[in-house]
Amino acid sequence: MPPSFWTFAETCRLHGNRTLLPPLGLITWAALLPEDWEFRLADLSTRSMTEEDWEWSDLVMITGMIVQKESLLALIREAKIRGKTVVVGGPYATSVPGEVLDAGTDFLIRGEAENTASKFLSALHAGQTSGVFEAEKKPAMNTSPVPRFDLVAPENYAAMALQTSRGCPFDCEFCDIVNLYGRLPRYKSPDQIIRELEIIFRLGWRRDVFICDDNFIGNRKYATTILDELTPWMKSHGEPFSFWAQTSLNLGADPEMIDRLTEANFSYVFIGIESPDTETLILNRKFQNVRNSPAEAIRTIRQRGLTPLSSFVIGFDNEKKGTGERIVSFVQDNDIPMAMLNTLQVLPNTSLWDRLKKEGRLLEERTGGNTTGGRLNYVPSRPEAEIMQEYLEACQKLYEPSAYLQRTYRHYMDMRPTRRALGIEKSVAAGASASGVKGQSIRATLNDLRALLRFIWKHGIVPGYRLQFWKQLVRVYLKNPSRMKQYLYTCVMGENVFGIPEDVRKAMSDSTRMPDRSIELPLKIAN
Repeated sequence: MPPSFWTFAETCRLHGNRTLLPPLGLITWAALLPEDWEFRLADLSTRSMTEEDWEWSDLVMITGMIVQKESLLALIREAKIRGKTVVVGGPYATSVPGEVLDAGTDFLIRGEAENTASKFLSALHAGQTSGVFEAEKKPAMNTSPVPRFDLVAPENYAAMALQTSRGCPFDCEFCDIVNLYGRLPRYKSPDQIIRELEIIFRLGWRRDVFICDDNFIGNRKYATTILDELTPWMKSHGEPFSFWAQTSLNLGADPEMIDRLTEANFSYVFIGIESPDTETLILNRKFQNVRNSPAEAIRTIRQRGLTPLSSFVIGFDNEKKGTGERIVSFVQDNDIPMAMLNTLQVLPNTSLWDRLKKEGRLLEERTGGNTTGGRLNYVPSRPEAEIMQEYLEACQKLYEPSAYLQRTYRHYMDMRPTRRALGIEKSVAAGASASGVKGQSIRATLNDLRALLRFIWKHGIVPGYRLQFWKQLVRVYLKNPSRMKQYLYTCVMGENVFGIPEDVRKAMSDSTRMPDRSIELPLKIAN
């Protein structure tokens, strides 16, 4: 995975982990293959391939996203040089199959694997040496197996991954989720979710679990059903996990759902706000963000006990000059600690891709690197240099450490105390132990302590804003002590973004010799 906001590289480094999440797609694919096969998981974000790996393997099976395409294509070519049979699937192979096949792939799995694995196995057993497999329909999620979590080395990861649904009911013009997974969400049963959590628990995991659905609350009835089963399971097991999830902004209009999430020990939600400008949201069919006040939604989510991580994009068609400054103002005014700022990168087969292709505005380069300041892959509606300068200035203001710490402080001072501190729920007994849990728990605690001490040194001893750091720390401890741990954790998360402005500046410097590009457009409002 190349550097980006989502690598959370500093959090992983501080805690002694190698990367953020295990490759859920690969371990799900492994669960669909014959039980008597031997598997070796080579997550290249955690280790390199060895000569012994290559010699050992009969089949090399690879997955990756568009942002990982250079590594993925290089790996395919390396495998073919070594005479290996190569099987490729995942989002990149599904969206851009031609590039994957041209690199030498033997078997290509397009789309979801639950209803194509059997076709691949039949072809393999019949002696076929190549093929492309794609199902006509999306698979029902009740056919999805429990991923092979036993193949994962837990110490490599900052969080564990879990998926409860695929698809999203919304149809934002720039998003590729509908193309990949459909607009009609499909769901695992509550029993499936609990079964996966039991396996993760028995493996000794006792930290964050990221529910990687594109919108966990896309179907409120389904989310409620999951939470009705998840909450008592968590309490009976001593609340071993803290959950992260992706949701839409309309969560802020549903205090009951927020309370259900906090009761199940959800702590962070990632929300795509995208723009502070209503006109821009409507142009991009982000209608769910204009039905209610975004500021009021964020305030409700925060005050009732969840920390929203937000996403914003610069570079949409017909956006007005000063978008970067308006994004900064929105983030600062609404005390959002962690904001992911992106330049627009047009993804294959989205509605935006199709429209810009018809208009002759797509460019050949396709990096997927939307948080690192690289060139745009389309001709924008205002000067690219103006967009990139606004992006750099916004990054500098949002990711300046003192400003980040101030937003984080205000955020948690405005958040209600935890449910336990309010007396809403009683302390829970520790759940049943598993082999090796005590050792893992001690190691995790020591890693957390080391991370905290390093952070205190870097921000409470060395810099000029150290007095601010200590004043805020003491005030949170005195005024909202039950939020102290989460406050510190979110402060430490800032290490992931403090270096982004310099990375963006370097990337922009490398591309200064390239010609500027823009096109004037009439204003078009989406239906």
